[in-house]
Amino acid sequence: MDRFYGFDLGDAESAIARLEKNGAGDAAIIPVHDTASFISAYARTGSGELVIGEEACYVPDASVRKVRFKSRFLTDPQSARDIRSFAAGVLGILKEQGSLISGEDNCFYIGCPAGWDKNARELYREIFEQLGYPPAKIVSESRAALVSACQSRHLQVGYDILARPVLVVDIGSSTTDFAYITDGHEAALHTAGEVTLGGGIMDEQLLELNILRAPDPERVRDIFSRSDAWKNYCEFAARRLKEQYFSDEEYWQAGENVCAKTVLLRYDRPVRLPLTINASDAAMILDGPAASLDGRSFHQVFLESLREVRRCIDGPMPDLLFLTGGVSRLAAIRDWCLEVFPEAVVITGTEPEFAVARGLAHCGRIDEEVRAFKQEVADLIASPKIEMLVEKHLQDLYRMAADTLVEPILENAVLPVFDRWRSGEIRRLCDVDEILQSEIEVYLHTEEARALLISPVTAWLRPVASELEEYTMPICVRHHVPYAALNLSSYLSMSDIDIQVDARDVFAVNEITWLIDAIVSVLVGLLCGGSGIALISGGLPGIIAGAFLSLLVLLLGRDTMQKAVFRMDIPSPMRRLIPKNHFRARLASLSGEIKSKLSGSLATQKSDEISRRMAQEISSQIESCLTKMAEVVEIPLG
Repeated sequence: MDRFYGFDLGDAESAIARLEKNGAGDAAIIPVHDTASFISAYARTGSGELVIGEEACYVPDASVRKVRFKSRFLTDPQSARDIRSFAAGVLGILKEQGSLISGEDNCFYIGCPAGWDKNARELYREIFEQLGYPPAKIVSESRAALVSACQSRHLQVGYDILARPVLVVDIGSSTTDFAYITDGHEAALHTAGEVTLGGGIMDEQLLELNILRAPDPERVRDIFSRSDAWKNYCEFAARRLKEQYFSDEEYWQAGENVCAKTVLLRYDRPVRLPLTINASDAAMILDGPAASLDGRSFHQVFLESLREVRRCIDGPMPDLLFLTGGVSRLAAIRDWCLEVFPEAVVITGTEPEFAVARGLAHCGRIDEEVRAFKQEVADLIASPKIEMLVEKHLQDLYRMAADTLVEPILENAVLPVFDRWRSGEIRRLCDVDEILQSEIEVYLHTEEARALLISPVTAWLRPVASELEEYTMPICVRHHVPYAALNLSSYLSMSDIDIQVDARDVFAVNEITWLIDAIVSVLVGLLCGGSGIALISGGLPGIIAGAFLSLLVLLLGRDTMQKAVFRMDIPSPMRRLIPKNHFRARLASLSGEIKSKLSGSLATQKSDEISRRMAQEISSQIESCLTKMAEVVEIPLG
């Protein structure tokens, strides 16, 4: 893709951002008719001309004027037709002014409320596709706003916050969206009582206050009754004035400063409508009763909505509240959020009215980078590089596994078997082999034995992970992805607070039966097959049994003696002559030899099998890391 466009089509006003594929910095806002944020309105003149934006509100000879259509998309079929007309006009202007060039490889990311389901999003996307827009994707506006915060140079948020719970509060003109995001998953949360709560309510109240003060209020009301377009245009002007006031309340409340503007209504005959806002007006629109809220104030309903959201959150309370939308400039909004979520940090951008458009554009580039990133990781996994790296370190794994497991196996599986033989429960030494093989296998599949493997496997992975960075770090650098996303070492660190994975999950210890089975088969071969004679006849503690065996050698010869003893039911009194500690001491003396033989046998007998499986496991972990990273980086993509 050459360029990525973000289209924040709002119910009251819209904005478009563009991000170059290789450009640095934030996405740039594209003016439409020289206006960064333009009114979501369109009109058709008698000659069939399509007009959008502010001009649509007062263009003469208009046969159709439409405003505030997006909020009705889920309930009114006419809304889709209005959106189509408005979007067609925007596309035409972008091409006319050279902001979008046909034939270039571009894409559009278009925002929608967080509560829209997949079907609504697809119907919305089809509108733009049918109009001839470049390939379009519909993305949650709240997610786009959060991405904008992460990409902003002014907000030191960073991707680490995306691994923690976040509440996005997107205050639009008609609705307020609450989106709870944690671990890459988003849940849309509705306002209390399913009310429609947006900054437009305050705009209506401010406008009404100024109509009451107007030189000719009846004339203004008459125009509004006959022209929704002019009414909404004046609400838009009141909105701009409100945002201007609340962006610097101290300035406007000081001295003789007056926050004011005048709107000229050109309908039949021109009428001037002066608009002003002062401290008293500000208090009224925040705390005064609003007819559209059944006599409750914006402040009251917003707090009720926040409390309802808190009750609905099924998970940890948010560490961060990110506010977006023009109304988020109000200092009071921040105070209300802290009243309900005192444990959270509340932030808003420097230009909250453009946060969604910019975030949408960034979503496009992130999506493209992640696609290319995933392909390079897939190529690495398919290459022989990982398997070669594993084979290079396999001998260390065999040694570490043998050093860790041999003594616990001797203590917990072998010694109890020979205790059973000594007590007479097992009558013949030839029966020991089968029982010993079973007991070793049972023990190695216990949680205790599996837990013992965690430490050596994790320690073994560290140098492997370090060398793996030689391949993964360049991939991350090329695609602007934090290289820790593919750094297995960070996944092994218990102090890692960004993406923390238990060591059991890092190497899937609960599933590595292939390594356990290999150890079982090799170890049984070392300890069984007549080795019971060696275990009881070596060393000074076995002198009585040793003398008995020596006598049999003289009478029968060594080979015949071994076969006879192996099948002999040695009398219990003679077995008890062998001290119990003899077994333990004998096993201890054999421990080093068994460790050496075990690691050597694993290397010679199981190398190919284990090498393949180890490569598969590590490749799987890279994919797991990628998935974790993608959940963070792709959080806006839904």
